[in-house]
Amino acid sequence: MHDSESDTFAYQTWPEKVSHMLAEIGVSSKPKEVGTDPVEKANDYYGRNFSQTPRMYTNRGCIELENSSIDVIQIIQKG
Repeated sequence: MHDSESDTFAYQTWPEKVSHMLAEIGVSSKPKEVGTDPVEKANDYYGRNFSQTPRMYTNRGCIELENSSIDVIQIIQKG
């Protein structure tokens, strides 16, 4: 029995995945390497004054948008 799909796949980082999804809807963007943008060096991503905000997070990287009033989108994972 043979499958039509190959056994190999191209690994993509989160910024590459999201940039590809944005390209499908017509938004041009460029993925950045994790830890290279100053926005990623900030300490607090969430307000700690509210009980429903998570205290742990994981930085997944940033995306730089082109031809937009938004400069950078940071991808974080709640934990």
